[in-house]
Amino acid sequence: MMTELFFIVALVISVTIHEFSHAWTANYLGDPTAKYYGRITLNPLKHLDFWGTVMLFLIGFGWGKPVPVNPNNFSNPKRDSALVSLAGPMSNFLLAVAVAMPYKYLLAHGASLEVTNFLRAVFDLCLILGLFNLLPLPPLDGSKIVGIFVPDGYYHRYQLFLADGMKWFIGFILVDSFVLSSMLGFSVLDKVMYTLYDLVSSFILIGT
Repeated sequence: MMTELFFIVALVISVTIHEFSHAWTANYLGDPTAKYYGRITLNPLKHLDFWGTVMLFLIGFGWGKPVPVNPNNFSNPKRDSALVSLAGPMSNFLLAVAVAMPYKYLLAHGASLEVTNFLRAVFDLCLILGLFNLLPLPPLDGSKIVGIFVPDGYYHRYQLFLADGMKWFIGFILVDSFVLSSMLGFSVLDKVMYTLYDLVSSFILIGT
């Protein structure tokens, strides 16, 4: 019971920080759309997405409610859109680093399991959410970040591709779950995510 509670609270914290960072960065770079929709807030009810939360419980990966952004308000739409997308995952990684330090200290000094398990849950959820959203699959943040490398002549076409991103994402999940898993004996998405998680978590915990 306590483990499930830690997971839920850690989920709320990681998603809220992630989406708040998108909204704050967009407003800072000149687009007040998220501000008008009340998204520059640490109120988790403004940021939790139903299906993104369901996916976290079902497959261990998910997302928050997309932050509304109008690139036309940016001075450099391509660059600033990428920066706004990058802000979410980066905030998760920074929080994971911040949590890792007290987690290691308290674990080494025999703190209660409730405290250390909660900190570890926040650490894990932040890394999972950050890494998952960096994957270059629309509608995840990574698909918008790589847009900065798309030539100007193809950028509008790329934006149209992103607009239909959810169907491509669902298609990939279905193919990975039912086709690739049967052929290879494992989920490609799971393999990629857990490999990245092991590398990044080890790097942070050793370096802090």
